[in-house]
Amino acid sequence: MRAIDIHTHPVFFRSGYSAAEADRLAAGASALGVRHMICLGDVLVYGPRPNEKQVRTINDQTAQLLRWRPDYFTGFCGLNPVLGERAVQREVERCAALGFKGIKLEISNNAREACMKPVMHAAARFGLPVLQHTWSMTHIRQRHMHSDPEDTALLARRFPNVRIIMAHLTGCGYRGILEAKGIDNLVVDTSGGYPEAGLLDFALEHLGADHIVYGSDLPIRETSVTLNRILGTKMSTTEREKILYGNTARLLQLAP
Repeated sequence: MRAIDIHTHPVFFRSGYSAAEADRLAAGASALGVRHMICLGDVLVYGPRPNEKQVRTINDQTAQLLRWRPDYFTGFCGLNPVLGERAVQREVERCAALGFKGIKLEISNNAREACMKPVMHAAARFGLPVLQHTWSMTHIRQRHMHSDPEDTALLARRFPNVRIIMAHLTGCGYRGILEAKGIDNLVVDTSGGYPEAGLLDFALEHLGADHIVYGSDLPIRETSVTLNRILGTKMSTTEREKILYGNTARLLQLAP
């Protein structure tokens, strides 16, 4: 078995920021079959709306991880879309030059808002997928900051030339799967909460393996548990390989 984890936070509320800690994290996950990790940054350390300097600091920490372990980590550029077009364009250009391969959006705003347009234009310009934090707002009721599956699905439809990763399968739930159905440029990552019986089966039925990618949300969730969400669900060997490894490798053009 081999896997690429598309949803990790090796630096989390300032914990994990050393070469030794990065090596330990990589060693532990490698022992379970995870060959590569996508680093999404310490995205909430400054709260939901970091300023421009704080955004740079978050991305600089990710860049340092990449310098320590370029063989194991790939970075996504964290952004606060509310900062406006100039700040967004400047930071995406900087991160692309550092070798980052995607954009990570947290809870600065809702994905349907107008401030998303510069982000999506920058993503299209540099050929970067956008991973959008997504969670059902049925109970949380903070939709002015969080993005419901309906919002992320709308974002993907509005910008069909940009690849969208809807984060948190468990948080999106059955309704989120149905919202994502039939959108060619959208995939769902399997992070968010502990495994829920039947949910991945439902995603396979309605989305197909080509639209699902493995993610853990490490260190919030344990790698062993999140991998077994995939390993414990009945599917073909080909489907399992796509979800765990192949889809993300193709999406980010990672070497086999």
